[in-house]
Amino acid sequence: MIAKDLEDYKGFFPANPTPVVDGEGIKEDALRAILEYNIENGAGGFWLAGTTGEGPILSERQRRETAEVSADVCKGKVKTIMHVGGITTELSIAGAKAAKDAGCDSICLLPPFLYPTDEQGVLDFYKEVSDACDNLPFFVYNLPQITGVEFVPGNATAPGQVSMDKVIDQIPNVAGLKHSAANQAMIPVFKNMGLACFSGNGFLPLPSLTLGAVGTVDAPLSIIPAVYNALYQAWIAGDIDLAQEKQKEVTKKVSVLKSYNSAADASKNLLSEILEIDCGRSIQPNRRLLDNEVKELITRAKEVGLI
Repeated sequence: MIAKDLEDYKGFFPANPTPVVDGEGIKEDALRAILEYNIENGAGGFWLAGTTGEGPILSERQRRETAEVSADVCKGKVKTIMHVGGITTELSIAGAKAAKDAGCDSICLLPPFLYPTDEQGVLDFYKEVSDACDNLPFFVYNLPQITGVEFVPGNATAPGQVSMDKVIDQIPNVAGLKHSAANQAMIPVFKNMGLACFSGNGFLPLPSLTLGAVGTVDAPLSIIPAVYNALYQAWIAGDIDLAQEKQKEVTKKVSVLKSYNSAADASKNLLSEILEIDCGRSIQPNRRLLDNEVKELITRAKEVGLI
């Protein structure tokens, strides 16, 4: 049975970076500033501590503080989807409990990664973590290019596949998914299954909306929230010309961000410039841009109006 009350899960949900202090907790002032900036510019909610948010390599303290601060800033304003996946089931359960205790609205979860498992292993993992947070609305994170696990409609017929039908059957509070797999044609299929399907492709917000996505989740949204909001509002209003214009703007600006092989570090550097507050650097061993790359990024971002 699919979780209900999904009306507020739509629009653009930034997958923002997580400002942290090396070896300590988070940069609370920076995280608050990122969230408030995005809320002011129309964000429908947040996908917290995902891959750009470096969730799988946050310490338990950092993840707990991220959940607490985010829930505090967003409560009564927009939805919080907290990613709780860790390298072990124990760590993932701890993250789910922290999300619940903090007051987050829902959780999301990468499937097991690094160590291989089978379809039922993924389903059992999801069920254990879901049960640990008293069945908050649950979002699947479909990111096969990193995890090696792909969620598909119908029966799983190839190694690494997991049936979304079985997820719905065995995880009663499943609400939807972030679909970051290459085949965007699956969006209308997931929609027809009653799932709130967010596209994970920040390059293509308009095409994904036309396919039936409820919105977009990706890192670039946290950098230029006003552009994504204008596109989404134009789509809702039926102003296709304006939506197409904003799609072109998204493509131009996001191309700069995506050309650097470190979404977390690039996003933190750009947000530090935009907000005039130190958002920190990526968590090592996640790659940090070289000094000359940071200067180049800032220069190029200014040229295209990214900042």
